[in-house]
Amino acid sequence: MIETGRLPIVNPPRSGPSASLNPEFFARLARRVPTQSGVFEAVRSPFDQQVLAELPICTPADVAAAVQRAREAQAAWAKVDPRERARVLLRFHDLLLARQEQGLDLTQLEAGKARRHAQEELLDSAINAQYYATRAPGWLRPRRAGGTFAGLTVTWEYRHPVGVVGVICPWNYPLTMAVSEPVAALMAGNAVVLKPDPQTSFTALWVLSLMEEAGLPPGLMQVVTGAAEVGSALVGAVDFIALTGSTRTGRVVARQAGERLIGANLELGGKNPMLVLEDAPLEAAVKGAVDGCFTNAGQLCVSIESIYVHESVYEAFKRRFVEKVSRLRLGSTLDHRTQIGSLTVARQFELVQAHVQEAVAKGAKVLTGGKARPDLGPLFFEPTVLEGVTPEMRVYNEETFGPVVALYPYGDLEEVLERINASEYGLNASVWTRDLAKGRAVASRIQAGTVNVNEAYAAAWISMDATMGGFKASGLGRRHGKEGLYRFTELQTVALERLIPITGPAWLPRGWYGRIVTWVLHGMKWVMRWRYRV
Repeated sequence: MIETGRLPIVNPPRSGPSASLNPEFFARLARRVPTQSGVFEAVRSPFDQQVLAELPICTPADVAAAVQRAREAQAAWAKVDPRERARVLLRFHDLLLARQEQGLDLTQLEAGKARRHAQEELLDSAINAQYYATRAPGWLRPRRAGGTFAGLTVTWEYRHPVGVVGVICPWNYPLTMAVSEPVAALMAGNAVVLKPDPQTSFTALWVLSLMEEAGLPPGLMQVVTGAAEVGSALVGAVDFIALTGSTRTGRVVARQAGERLIGANLELGGKNPMLVLEDAPLEAAVKGAVDGCFTNAGQLCVSIESIYVHESVYEAFKRRFVEKVSRLRLGSTLDHRTQIGSLTVARQFELVQAHVQEAVAKGAKVLTGGKARPDLGPLFFEPTVLEGVTPEMRVYNEETFGPVVALYPYGDLEEVLERINASEYGLNASVWTRDLAKGRAVASRIQAGTVNVNEAYAAAWISMDATMGGFKASGLGRRHGKEGLYRFTELQTVALERLIPITGPAWLPRGWYGRIVTWVLHGMKWVMRWRYRV
């Protein structure tokens, strides 16, 4: 086995490579937390567990006060023309790009990721802001809808903001998650109260500072900090909740939202498959698999955890894939030399290690990786490829959410599709073939919210005009596209009656009214069938 992690660890001093990441920088961000609780939690860098800063922690009472302030600010924001809202978000877009080196340093130090993956996150955030700023004003205009009987009724649909949107986001993509949901909610005229994970709250606070510098009214977006009790208080106070997290947490949030009859958007876990057909372009598939499995050290909700390869190309794929994975460079440099960073939190490191150790104990074979790397840092784990994984192993069905993937040969397409669709999850999938028509047909049969052909996940993720979300236990609702905006609105119909009453004029006998409407409906059926070609 070729050793991974040849790149030596580089831990920069806390004053940064970016001189602005000093104690005053963190203190300035910490002052944005709306609490006087006096409770602080040390935020440690995953790279070396050194303390970055002390984070103030909110109480449920702080959450209630933040939501009330947000509600007051939202009343004025709802009256602002969407084009004016868009100008704020476009200035935010520019600030993100202008301050990206600072943002990349912060995201790396808080989340432990490689710089290339932090940069993908920042650029995705800018794309998201630009997309909704330019598209949402048109989508929010009142829409005229047709009535059943032409000329007698005219209807208009209005999109109103829901009010205060609560956003609960995880530690794995702290910048993207602090931008993507708030941007759409703000463009729809809402206020936002955001609860990031305590591990990565300073990245969310940095986003808030840029938003307000771009001209967002004070109080319209707030960041509350803390763990589960703070999240529960947020769900109990807002008008809509958007969660990105585990399926277990999603079920808790869904129950609480259901009790209050508020809307919920839940993007949850996944056990995402990659399917390599017999005619797949192997070099491209191998590269796609490396990116799909190990981006952000596998801590990505849409990352690939299972690869099914047709038996005719299995050995060739395995040989090339293992060779490329074994050469990946691990490290903690704040530059682009490193390909794979650290895991972010200790509980995830422990889960990854437990999945691999249990699989090996029950007969799985490690083709490369499989070990922790304490020489690089306390939470580093080698990119790992397993073979011979069976259903009694946890890694077969459970989400690992780390740099671990299992290879499976298959012979029959119908059998492997049935196997893939037997999963309780359905977030993302990937199909590889030279025949794009066949790839699209196979993709449509996989029970997942997004399926990429000849790509692992990024093609669907970056296609902002198309929706993204999960089937089954992978979630409810969709982000991106029109649906990603409309979920944060209440839809209202205003109907106007003209000429004569829709129920018929008072002078017309009811029997004649019924016969006339019956004749009209028969005629309309043929007109509508001709018009809509049915």
